Amino acid sequence: MLVYKCELVLLENTFFSSREINDLYMTEPLIGNYALTYALHLAQAPYRNTGEIYYYEHLTRLNELGIYVTPATIPDGQEPKFSFSQFNSIPDGYWYAMGNNCLVQRPDGHDAVRQGKEGGKKVWYIIDRRTGKRTKEKAVNYPQVGFIKMMGIGTVLQFFVVSENPLTLPRYIRLGKFMSKARMDVKPCYKPEVVSRQAQSVRFLLNPLDLPNGIHVSSYDTYSIHPVPLIRNAILTGQFWQIERDLYLPTGMRFGVDFLQPQAVS
Repeated sequence: MLVYKCELVLLENTFFSSREINDLYMTEPLIGNYALTYALHLAQAPYRNTGEIYYYEHLTRLNELGIYVTPATIPDGQEPKFSFSQFNSIPDGYWYAMGNNCLVQRPDGHDAVRQGKEGGKKVWYIIDRRTGKRTKEKAVNYPQVGFIKMMGIGTVLQFFVVSENPLTLPRYIRLGKFMSKARMDVKPCYKPEVVSRQAQSVRFLLNPLDLPNGIHVSSYDTYSIHPVPLIRNAILTGQFWQIERDLYLPTGMRFGVDFLQPQAVS
């Protein structure tokens, strides 16, 4: 078994919508292991997506290959950097209007009218002057205005990649909603020693769904984020790989996505 200790340095402001409080969209100082797996190109999301989630198919395949990625943690002694700014998605066109949870734009050769009622509010329609075709403006699923808190340039995080076979990991990756660039420094640890530990403190982030059945968890701190809450400062008893003198990684971790298995329709 091979373990790669990876250090990630953010070269651009990086945004994940970890929390949404009214019009404030916040990034927690961490990166989930599902996001890292796709960023490392160990799994490949389809170019076009109609809303389907492929975690089960993609991550089960990595389980079969003996590949696992931990979440990324701000190391002890490091402080996360943040960037805070305001945004709006109001179009720059000559004509626009604010509808019911939508931004109405009038293309060239079209008219915009507000008629009828839906849910007690008038509805906007775009009308093609040439054909007379009417198209109702629909609500959009992204915010029009708000404030955004991102991890800032220079933030350092660490994570681990475990593999049964040698891997070539990329030097640079892109992360988050804006595909922000980050640099990776990789330190391989070939065939680390397996040891048993009682009440071992693990300070970096773990995905609790991925822990093996044979490990006992005594206590932990929780980060409630989607799609899976993560834990840190866990006290664990079981089998570990000893990566460095005081650095232990639980053995037997795999992506815990079995509960996502599609159910057969009878």
